[in-house]
Amino acid sequence: GFQQQLESLKLFVVGAGAIGCEHLKNFAMMGVGCSSQGHITVTDMDTIEKSNLNRQFLFRSWDVTKMKSDTAAAAVKAMNSACSITSHQNRVGPDSENIYHDDFFEGLDLVANALDNVDARSYMDRRCVYYQKPLLESGTLGTKGNVQVVYPKLTESYSSSHDPPEKSIPICTLKNFPNAIEHTLQWARDCFEGLFTKSVETAKQYVTDSKFLERTMKQAGMLPVETLQAVRDTLVQNRPKTFDDCVAWARLEFQSQFTNQIKQLLFNFPPDQTTDSGQPFWSGPKRCPKAHEFSLDNPMHMDYVVAGANLQAEVYGIAGTRDRAKIAEILSKVAVPEFKPRSGVKIDLTESDAAASRNASADTDELSRIQATLPAPSSFAGIKLTPLDFEKDDDTNFHMDFIVAASNLRATNYSIEPANHHKSKLIAGKIIPAIATTTAAVSGLVGLELYKIAQGHNTLEAYKNGFLNLALPFFGFSEPISAPKQKFYDTEFTLWDCFDVEGRKDGNEMNLKEFINYFKEKHRLEITMLSQGVCMLYSFFMSQSKLQERLTLKMSDVVQRVSKKKIKPHVRALVFELCCSDEDGEDVEVPYVKYRFR
Repeated sequence: GFQQQLESLKLFVVGAGAIGCEHLKNFAMMGVGCSSQGHITVTDMDTIEKSNLNRQFLFRSWDVTKMKSDTAAAAVKAMNSACSITSHQNRVGPDSENIYHDDFFEGLDLVANALDNVDARSYMDRRCVYYQKPLLESGTLGTKGNVQVVYPKLTESYSSSHDPPEKSIPICTLKNFPNAIEHTLQWARDCFEGLFTKSVETAKQYVTDSKFLERTMKQAGMLPVETLQAVRDTLVQNRPKTFDDCVAWARLEFQSQFTNQIKQLLFNFPPDQTTDSGQPFWSGPKRCPKAHEFSLDNPMHMDYVVAGANLQAEVYGIAGTRDRAKIAEILSKVAVPEFKPRSGVKIDLTESDAAASRNASADTDELSRIQATLPAPSSFAGIKLTPLDFEKDDDTNFHMDFIVAASNLRATNYSIEPANHHKSKLIAGKIIPAIATTTAAVSGLVGLELYKIAQGHNTLEAYKNGFLNLALPFFGFSEPISAPKQKFYDTEFTLWDCFDVEGRKDGNEMNLKEFINYFKEKHRLEITMLSQGVCMLYSFFMSQSKLQERLTLKMSDVVQRVSKKKIKPHVRALVFELCCSDEDGEDVEVPYVKYRFR
């Protein structure tokens, strides 16, 4: 009966986080994979963190630091001892195709994704299309959730449609006219990246990559000047020898960002400035700023210097300190040059101004001047530079300390309400709190679609994609979109179809010439270009010498020669993409080729 069908399903669950835990619990309760024929395989390369415990209910406090997949599989076994389950710790991707190979996928009945990123979802989607396996895709974001059914030869795939891009904050708002804490936090994130990540990576490239200068000079607009300035600042002007130098740098950075730049802005646009139409310039979303005067007694000012100095020290491999008294003592000796606002400094008011500044052509004299002050890369041999990757969850690494201090200093510049450490972390880390109810609802809907797949339905009307938002509350269901049909001659095809080519005949593999002729004779198609992954194997405009050399090679040898990589032993078939023309010489869309050669 139907229960036996469920029990004999072979299922691959990708991910054992919030949705993965719910899926595994539901599948075990439904009896999936609970007979000698059935099986569940789950993979997740992540370990359990304390912050997972409020929504990933198969884990307990004593499981922290253990592997998610192992712990989830053991918990499911405890719920239903008949459940046959294997846990892996692999990331799905090209690197694990020797594990999740043809035999593995061909033995599956369906795949359930429980992933948290688009790249991995798209990869699994491509694998399911290639092996013609049903995929149950789902995701949550706060109170919002969705479920998509991807069914062979019936529906479109996950990758067929894309969400619109997220709205970004205009550059001029970030740089000069913030009016919300989100703006100052994004600005602080950008400062962190600029000071401790990108400029350090660029400087490392200057030292180690002989082609770096040549590439930089070819860049458009102001990029060459900005890049070389970053290199000079990192390797020459701001390079500290001691921790005292790091403190001095942080103090001068404070002066530049929160005092001098504000004074310059107010010099260009005084508080009583009016626009051409007589309206006050500083009105609406434009808040009139005020400059900070540094004070050792102001905890926020000290927070910025302590975090900035320690991060700068980490970049250059210098030992830092949390001792505020010691840092205050160093600060008392730092000489801060007096700042006078200058005439003729251009400040971007609109997004189009900002774009024009970025695309303006670089001043060649300025470029030459910067180059002249840059010592040769060889003079920096042995320098150790560590770019810092932003990590919001480690409270000891000064990353969030710097972001919070920089954001709140800028917020108080512009009379915006500062945000505490917790709120800043949520916004800067783009964290939307996970809600267990959303996860449970989405996983329940996946369970319903799994029942239908197990019953063997193969019509669009049977399946439902689900969309929900518990905050409204909204629950919507729609039939999956059918796979778009395309046509060459009288042959219709969809993304699920391919040319299945058997490359072996009487123990010999076909060569490139035979492959091209096969399509001419069997499908009346003239191949104009042939590629595998990023490698171009054949094109109609290829040089004759190269063409003659390749035409007599076996297809697998052509791939190995062009890619300069050996084909791994577990690979039994290759995927080729074709550009073809028909007998009238018109370009036609055709499916991909699955070329079996082992």
